[in-house]
Amino acid sequence: MPYFDAASSAPLHPVAQQALLAALDEGWADPARLYREGRRARLLLDAAREAAAEAVGCRPDELVFTPSGTRALHDGIAGALAGRRRAGRHLIVSAVEHSAVLHAAATHQAGGGTVAEVLVDRAGRVAPGAYAAALREAPGATALACLQSANHEVGTVQPVAEVAEECAAADVPLLVDAAQSLGWGPVEGHWSLLTASAHKWGGPSGVGLLAVRKGVRFAPQGPADERESGRAPGFENLPAIVAAAASLRAVRAEAAAEAERLRGLVDRIRARVPELVGDVEVVGDPERRLPHLVTFSCLYVDGEALLHELDRAEFSVSSGSSCTSSTLTPSHVLRAMGVLSEGNIRVSLPRGTAPEDVERFLDVLPVVVRGVRERLGAPREPAGAAEPAADLVVDSLGKRCPIPVIELAKVIGEVPVGGLVTVLADDEAARLDIPAWCEMRGQHYEGELPAERGVAYRVRRRV
Repeated sequence: MPYFDAASSAPLHPVAQQALLAALDEGWADPARLYREGRRARLLLDAAREAAAEAVGCRPDELVFTPSGTRALHDGIAGALAGRRRAGRHLIVSAVEHSAVLHAAATHQAGGGTVAEVLVDRAGRVAPGAYAAALREAPGATALACLQSANHEVGTVQPVAEVAEECAAADVPLLVDAAQSLGWGPVEGHWSLLTASAHKWGGPSGVGLLAVRKGVRFAPQGPADERESGRAPGFENLPAIVAAAASLRAVRAEAAAEAERLRGLVDRIRARVPELVGDVEVVGDPERRLPHLVTFSCLYVDGEALLHELDRAEFSVSSGSSCTSSTLTPSHVLRAMGVLSEGNIRVSLPRGTAPEDVERFLDVLPVVVRGVRERLGAPREPAGAAEPAADLVVDSLGKRCPIPVIELAKVIGEVPVGGLVTVLADDEAARLDIPAWCEMRGQHYEGELPAERGVAYRVRRRV
């Protein structure tokens, strides 16, 4: 069964498995002890730290291992903010950061700090100079800025080096979330803090990295502990750490060749999906992106049903769709980009993906989408040409994504060019998907108005 969700968690690399088993035999003792077994464990820990630091591009004494990538982000943000409390209490993040960063930002704000979100373009990328502008417009001195190296949902690579220069010019440290990109190469630029997660590159779960450059003010939060320079309390999971470092070195050795191969497969998906499936929007930057990831959204499709049908066809994929049982609101990433969220599919290919698996996916996808659309009563053809002289109101209250958009598409042809369709909806996804539908179909979105129940979305027929 093809597994196409490496961005969530990559399959365990063979080197990680070998290193893990070996370390279970050799690295079970306390590395802080001076007896033979402890010294052996310490050698393994030091070697793992040196290997990871080399891959990150920092000194070994600047890097600690944490229990997860999320823990690394939370501790890194909290420690940097606390270390620079006297400088200011303002935090800057991009609107498409991982939820772990946004949750940390919310905690900071609840504690009296201020937070600013930097917007992105329709490809999900931060504009040049955007962080410099945010720093200038800050309500007070900025303590920390955060930016991911590449987006976890759409694969867009961010201009970290440029943003790092903007932050350095303002004497503000930059924390980079490198979870999605570190397995493909080092993060360029003069960043101040960096985090990553081993299971994203084929290491075991339960191991994160936190690098803090020398000279960055940092105050670990919580009770003091002697482990990992006081920045990651608790006994180290040494076998997993050894496996994480070994697999990082291994995937880096393969990265250039595998990136080129997977980019070719992803390029094929990006080109063929719009040809095979109508009313599809491929999202994310077409050039500045991760080599193994592609995301697209399908109009008139229930995302949960689409995932289930692809699973029945033996394909494991992910989704940022609002139409899944795990969330009642659209992905914050897709919302920030202003793109279609319904029927969203993220394909992220693991290393070693066979071309024939991609070809079979392209064969299966149109059949699956067609079946889901038929069950939902989606329009088969573009709207007709009838033009009665009346505006229409569509009552979609109580109906979930993608039904409001389907009902809009069915009636748009029943008003004249210049006529107005008002969609009444109380599903949060409509706020994103109706404007996105207008963008895709050449109609004019006039905005929203409060209604007695829900929201009235106004669409003017242009074509």
